[in-house]
Amino acid sequence: MSAEPATAGQAHILVVDDDDRLRRLLRKYLADNGFMVAAAADAKDARAKLATLTFDVIVLDLMMPGESGLALAQDLRRSNDVPILMLTAMAEPEDRITGLEKGADDYLVKPFEPRELVLRLNNILKRAPAPAEPAAEVRMGDVLFRAERGELSRAGRLIRLTDVEASLLGALARRPGQVLSREELIRLTGAGGGGRAIDVQVTRLRRKIEDDPKLPRYLQTVRGKGYVLRPD
Repeated sequence: MSAEPATAGQAHILVVDDDDRLRRLLRKYLADNGFMVAAAADAKDARAKLATLTFDVIVLDLMMPGESGLALAQDLRRSNDVPILMLTAMAEPEDRITGLEKGADDYLVKPFEPRELVLRLNNILKRAPAPAEPAAEVRMGDVLFRAERGELSRAGRLIRLTDVEASLLGALARRPGQVLSREELIRLTGAGGGGRAIDVQVTRLRRKIEDDPKLPRYLQTVRGKGYVLRPD
């Protein structure tokens, strides 16, 4: 028997779990019950999606290879207030408390009934304030960036962006006026190569955005802190 459709309408859920089978099952079940669903196999994949898309809730596995769900939740809480429902096979009260302390809003122990997951998601959505909608379009002079599509154009003519450039510009465009450190941008975009690689990508973006890349008006450096996008 299916659970009732999501009471919050077409809420957007990100499922993060390294178990391929469970990830596919959850994606289908939640979609069948009224949610829009994206899935990520690990923390790096999740960060890339979070850099370009807005989610209403993250369903996050606690134990994953590489960066754990616990570490990801703790890090997200520094700059993102998206609700997190933690999944785990560990049922001890101390484990549950640790998850909540690190930033989880709710906790569900595996194995679980999918209907209970839907009910818990609906309860989270009822409690959560409506998120501010990011601007669909960000304008910088005669340059326009459509964040949802990852498209950049100047006076109506498309400007080619690499995947990394689109992800980086998307991360900055979703937080206009907010200074993001190189480390935050690496986490948000999943870019490799360290801080120097972010500097190189910023330089390339400026050539496509700015009238004078050496005197940037829109994509600015904040000395000792990172980068900020200041659109019109």
